[in-house]
Amino acid sequence: MSVSDSPTPGRSEKTAGRPARADAQRNRERLLGVAIDAFAATDGKATLDAIAREAGVGIGTLYRHFPTREALVEAIYAAELDAVVTSAPALLSELPPEAALRAWMDRYAAFVAVKRGIADTLRAGWATGTIATPATRERITAAIAEILDAGAKTGSLRADVEPEAVTMMLLGVFMSTTAGNSPELTERLLDLVADALRPTTDRRPLD
Repeated sequence: MSVSDSPTPGRSEKTAGRPARADAQRNRERLLGVAIDAFAATDGKATLDAIAREAGVGIGTLYRHFPTREALVEAIYAAELDAVVTSAPALLSELPPEAALRAWMDRYAAFVAVKRGIADTLRAGWATGTIATPATRERITAAIAEILDAGAKTGSLRADVEPEAVTMMLLGVFMSTTAGNSPELTERLLDLVADALRPTTDRRPLD
């Protein structure tokens, strides 16, 4: 081993990189969290400078993690997709299946709201290949299938509905409420979808 390859005398493993890696990971997570909120709130018009400033880091730190706007958008999309998919089993561990389904729909709606804020960059990136095309629909449908299966076993959700059909219903809700951007209308429509997935005897009366 050459002198240049040797560990620096007196330098512990802790100071040799572990805290730096932990700090870098925290900075990345902080930047992603701020960017998700910023893009959702500004319809995709948030600047990278503003995101770095809100995250409490320099713009150089942001660029070290996300060299381009496309890289940041891709990371946002991947993180949010992972979060909405993994929320299904987490909710099922805490709530009855019918309540988990309705709570998951709200989480999915939040994902769609973030996606709207970065839609232009996503479409351009997917078209040019600079952003990988994820298996979004398949993963969303798989999450729905997990909840429906749990509900069918307890009798609290219908067993005769295909998960893909639920995905299509939810996409219809989100597409139909894009222009009006009415959270109240979205909530009402999601309530109706959730009610349609209950066994007939458990249907709630319409207000």
